[in-house]
Amino acid sequence: MYGFLESDREMAATLEDAIKRRLQAVPDSPGVYLFRDGKTQVIYVGKALRLRDRLRSYFTPGYAETARVSELIRRATDFEFVTTANEVEALVLENNLIKNYRPRFNIRLKDDKNYLYLKLPVTEDFPRVHYSRRVLNDGAQYFGPYTSAQSLRSTVKSIRQLLPFRTCSDEIFKQGKVCLDFHIKRCPGPCERRISSEDYKARINEVGLFMEGRSDLLVRELHDRMETSAARLDFENAARYRDQLQSIERIADRQKVLTRGRDDQDIVAYARSGSDVFVEVAYIRQGKMVGHDGHALDGGGDVSEPELLRGFMLQYYSSATHVPRTVILPGPVEEPELLTGWLTEKRGRPVELAVPQRGRLRALVTQLAETAVQELEQIRIQADYDRSRTEPMLAALAEALDLESPPKRIECYDISNIQGDSAVGSMVVFEDGRPRNDHYRHFRIKFTPGPNDFAMLQEVLRRRLERLESAQRREEADIVGDRSFTSRPDLILIDGGRGQLSAALEVTEAAGYADIPTFALAKEREEIFAPGRAEPIVQERNSPGMFLVQRIRDEAHRFAITHHRKVRSRKALTSPLDSVEGIGPARKRALLRHFGSVQAIREAPVDEIVKLGIPERLAARLKETL
Repeated sequence: MYGFLESDREMAATLEDAIKRRLQAVPDSPGVYLFRDGKTQVIYVGKALRLRDRLRSYFTPGYAETARVSELIRRATDFEFVTTANEVEALVLENNLIKNYRPRFNIRLKDDKNYLYLKLPVTEDFPRVHYSRRVLNDGAQYFGPYTSAQSLRSTVKSIRQLLPFRTCSDEIFKQGKVCLDFHIKRCPGPCERRISSEDYKARINEVGLFMEGRSDLLVRELHDRMETSAARLDFENAARYRDQLQSIERIADRQKVLTRGRDDQDIVAYARSGSDVFVEVAYIRQGKMVGHDGHALDGGGDVSEPELLRGFMLQYYSSATHVPRTVILPGPVEEPELLTGWLTEKRGRPVELAVPQRGRLRALVTQLAETAVQELEQIRIQADYDRSRTEPMLAALAEALDLESPPKRIECYDISNIQGDSAVGSMVVFEDGRPRNDHYRHFRIKFTPGPNDFAMLQEVLRRRLERLESAQRREEADIVGDRSFTSRPDLILIDGGRGQLSAALEVTEAAGYADIPTFALAKEREEIFAPGRAEPIVQERNSPGMFLVQRIRDEAHRFAITHHRKVRSRKALTSPLDSVEGIGPARKRALLRHFGSVQAIREAPVDEIVKLGIPERLAARLKETL
């Protein structure tokens, strides 16, 4: 009943008394509570207006109303709590802890760390529009989250056809030369000042209006500009604004009119099958459907509808960059007043939660739920297909490597460098036989001098295992770290042969992780080298186990060499001029255009440099540095 599995009855009774005494010391105030299992992992996070009453209820006979709650109580071996000033603070803290710990008994968005946002900086002269996986408090506009990267990129591609803007990196932009995007009319050429800073910022504002679904405001603004340009007899710009207007109006005409109201609305609907839940959100802006997105949920299989909707809204709107005036739900939600207050605070204006019972809005909810059913069916078909492929692979690999059980988490390491230059290491992760891209990590080689692949591999492994070791201390201190580094691998693969394996084993043994199975895969003859075996393991090339390790090894190699090329190209773009304080992009460009090369600048007299408008003291410092 109390979730503490002890064989000795006297010890269990003592433990029960200790729990009762601890419960009496719990304050009767708002806050958040956490349950941990026997491995000290957080398995559930909850919020309460009165912590003492809420925690006592879990340890009351007959409390477990569902199998899920019963299993939670059975697994829980400890609890802790954090008090807050009020219930809204508790709601926010609950959400943050769920995102950090991802407890198995909480409702949570699957892989929400992977979601993309479109970022529009507004403080720069010529801001770069780009994708981001985090929302920072940096004054930029963010749009999202988007679960489908392909959908977002397709949207951006369409916008650039109407409202061209730059997407190149700052390093490329500083070169001051237009690229192919300018010639195919996907960028207005700010790098060569083909557009003024004011006009470019206005363009970015137009992109923001389009992303917000404010096509009417954008149309009105472009129409005013067209009229102004025509009045100034600037017919070229007037024609450009006219073409943009026509394109935007064609897109707006294709957007389906759903409601008569002019307020922003989100419609939420879901489908559930067994333990799988899929939620669809449709975005209504000024009465028109401007898009929709789907979100798979974990932990929502057997919870009630009000609890499911509360869990989804808490997770989704904490990351969403836009909160609408009205959120239309398929049914009642837990703690509606608390959620409404929280959303109102986030939006800065009133928010309403509505559950339509009939009419047009109810029909829209039903229609969206049917879409969720279809999406969930597609996910289940794909999951069944993946499972039927990966389970035999993992079983075959476990048999070939003589492992106790199929490895759930496999980490593979590779090193990429050219004679020790720009050396990087890669860690790729496969879980359940599939890539876990959000857990991939790069390592810049810091401490290994010269082209020593064995030492570089040891550096990477040592740094990774140190992070794993420190994760235990962070958990004890209740600090959440990088989930990729805090997860323990069931199998380590090394791209290399016997030498690389020996180097890796030295590190795992020294770090106290010799119990993690570690193997090396040599590419030349596709042999697997195992610890303590004189002969390598040779599998059939078309065997499921060999196919899986080859795929993981090739992915590690691809990930390492791709990052190595980026590091090399970044290094190639740097110049000795960059290290001279006072020589910015404009002066650097003027120097190189005049002299042609750094060598020519080095050989030029100070007087020649001063002629370019560079102060004599700075010119002397430049010569001294070069």
